[in-house]
Amino acid sequence: MAAAALDKSVPEKLPPSLDATAEQPPLFDGTTKLYTCYTCPFAHRVWITRNFKGLQDEIKLVPLILQNRPAWYSEKVYPPNKVPSLEHNGKITGESLDLIKYLESNFQGPSLLPEDPAKKEFAEELFSYTDTFNRTVFTSFKGDPAKEAGPAFDHLENALHKFGDGPFFLGQEFSLVDIAYIPFVERFCIFLSEVFKYDITAGRPKLAAWIEELNKIEAYKQTKTDPKEMVEVYKKRFMA
Repeated sequence: MAAAALDKSVPEKLPPSLDATAEQPPLFDGTTKLYTCYTCPFAHRVWITRNFKGLQDEIKLVPLILQNRPAWYSEKVYPPNKVPSLEHNGKITGESLDLIKYLESNFQGPSLLPEDPAKKEFAEELFSYTDTFNRTVFTSFKGDPAKEAGPAFDHLENALHKFGDGPFFLGQEFSLVDIAYIPFVERFCIFLSEVFKYDITAGRPKLAAWIEELNKIEAYKQTKTDPKEMVEVYKKRFMA
């Protein structure tokens, strides 16, 4: 079934981000909380998963300003001091790939992992590649992205050919694999085009179609970062 038909997302009023002066929300009060940052691609993965599964009422967003984050976050909530983290059933857990799988296993909503063994195996291969992919592209910002990051984008293009019956990594099924990659790929697409005049979709029709299809999904569209803001952040971080 097409992803759009499964999309249970509804618009929501987003809470303001908390800085160092903000009071800590009650801890372990029975509310499930996703500690996040609206601009962080790692946290973005869990936010998309939450929205697609229709968990807006079950999982409360607690957005933080990472450049000026509250001291209580590392001291009392999540000592690694990173986002995302999830407060659920009296414990705090982190790491974005672990958390999207956790939401899939522990909450109701449309399924985001396949039953097919071959697709499950391929999904795990692609999850394992995400860190290498991100590191390769980020590193290329200091050199020649078309040359240095091109093979990484080719890897995704080839992966999208594996199950050719649909636009997603696992074919017709929008899945956690798509969620694992899209926050990074779309940021890379915008930044590389703006700063290096490098179009990552040129000569990669499957990648172009994949990005286009994902932008039809409300659960993703509602979580997107302002492109101009994102480009400025990346310029300061990687081009200084």
